[in-house]
Amino acid sequence: MKQINQIYINGEFVTPHGNEMMNLINPVTEQVAAQVRLADETDTRQAIAAAKAAYATFSRTSKAQRIQYLQQLHDAVLARADELEVVMSAEYGGSLAMVQGTVARSSGAFLQAIKLLNEYDFVRQIGRAKVVMEPLGVVGLITPWNANYGFICNKMATALAAGSTVVIKPSELSAGQTQLLTECLHAAGLPAGVFNIVTGRGDVVGAEMTRHPDIAKISFTGSTLVGKTIARDAVDTLKRVTLELGGKSPNILLPDADLAKAIPLALAVGTMNNGQACIAGTRLLVPQERLEEVKTQLLQAVANVKVGDPTQADTQIGPLVTAKQYARVQNYIRLGIEEGAELLCGGEGRPEGLDSGYFVKPTVFVNVTPDMTIAREEIFGPVLSVLTYCTVEEAVQMANNTVYGLQAYVSGENRQQAREVAAQIIAGRVFVNGMYDEPDAPFGGFKQSGLGREFGTYGLEAYLEPKTLIDDE
Repeated sequence: MKQINQIYINGEFVTPHGNEMMNLINPVTEQVAAQVRLADETDTRQAIAAAKAAYATFSRTSKAQRIQYLQQLHDAVLARADELEVVMSAEYGGSLAMVQGTVARSSGAFLQAIKLLNEYDFVRQIGRAKVVMEPLGVVGLITPWNANYGFICNKMATALAAGSTVVIKPSELSAGQTQLLTECLHAAGLPAGVFNIVTGRGDVVGAEMTRHPDIAKISFTGSTLVGKTIARDAVDTLKRVTLELGGKSPNILLPDADLAKAIPLALAVGTMNNGQACIAGTRLLVPQERLEEVKTQLLQAVANVKVGDPTQADTQIGPLVTAKQYARVQNYIRLGIEEGAELLCGGEGRPEGLDSGYFVKPTVFVNVTPDMTIAREEIFGPVLSVLTYCTVEEAVQMANNTVYGLQAYVSGENRQQAREVAAQIIAGRVFVNGMYDEPDAPFGGFKQSGLGREFGTYGLEAYLEPKTLIDDE
């Protein structure tokens, strides 16, 4: 059995002080694949001290120096892209397309940070005042398991571009991926202490980072419940926080939508990353008069989706990450049936032909009402809820009838109308007639989907603090 028994502090791989061992289960075979030794509060404090010591020098580096470091990080991650893909697929169960995209975005994050640095002015003149944008200090980065490489690299690249040093707490469920990525980052040859990676539990390592006075900011991606705890605990030391949290994203099909295009898109955005995506469009809002058409098209689309071995090129949906996550999704499917939603396809249990593994049938409920649990709560699995509306105004109201506001989708042939509807939706990002990649645009949520933004200039400035200097001339 593979043993993962090192963390990364002050430029070195070290054995954790913590001695708790955790088994990592392969989501396809349900067998133990590795065992990881988890870090504790002592390890966390050592990592913070290393980052604090490194900050004294790193915060004074020039743009050119940081650009060089970011280029070295990009090259080191890109050099082992194939290995990163294999490990992610085996440990997490993502489809090949999803895994390849994640790895590409991970190395690309450092190039995006270089682009930002080349364009960004850290010193500005405002009247008699000189305003200097300064790094915050030591930043704590807490990342989830559903795109491990991407979250680590994006947050780290932005923080380093700003001149901060970092302590990273990745999900313990991604320990194999983290080990390989850490080897890549180490090979980049950055000064000791600039980045530190401490794999442990959120209520141990994450909690210590949140309360520690030498951490200036927390950037967290994960559940809304945990995000609220971080925000609450960060108040004692007035930490800056960026929180990218949960979602229950609406997808409005306007009355004139071309279903031949809109339904495959709806299924893709509703089940992306095996359904384990905070941005998944899991509430499909359709005109009442077109419900029967939508049902027919959905049945055809789902019938063409392959669920199975994530290493196969034609697999679109792999397993969920853990037995706990599988049980959670099965419970939501049962709740949907109990609360009176009509099960169009899918349902409880594994897909036909899959006797083991955390595989879920792509499930679609129709005649869902806004008060049903499956219409309100984030399921984090390949489960789509179809709600109907009578007017476009009602559709917008239904779309906004949620505590979340992370992402949304609108499909319609009349582009002007689609854009007008998109403008009325309360969400951090709204896509019209597709899903597109714009890494310079801000990403984050309204309402209980989070605080602050990541990516581009907005993301960079979340790691900077303006200082005003005024003299007598």
